[in-house]
Amino acid sequence: MKTRIKELRARYDMTQEKLANKVGVRRETIGFLEKGKYNPSLKLAYKVAKTLGTTIDELFIFDESDIE
Repeated sequence: MKTRIKELRARYDMTQEKLANKVGVRRETIGFLEKGKYNPSLKLAYKVAKTLGTTIDELFIFDESDIE
């Protein structure tokens, strides 16, 4: 799964640490999300999207191989 988290964080001049604090996770979790190494819960995906002023659909990019 690919994400636009890093791109949107840059738009708001937000560090991984600051985003992590706003959504209630560790900085490492944000790093794993950005690298596509961690699939978030729906609740976490919603919090990240809301904090970055976007939707889950705009933030996370799925392809068919992600569903299998």
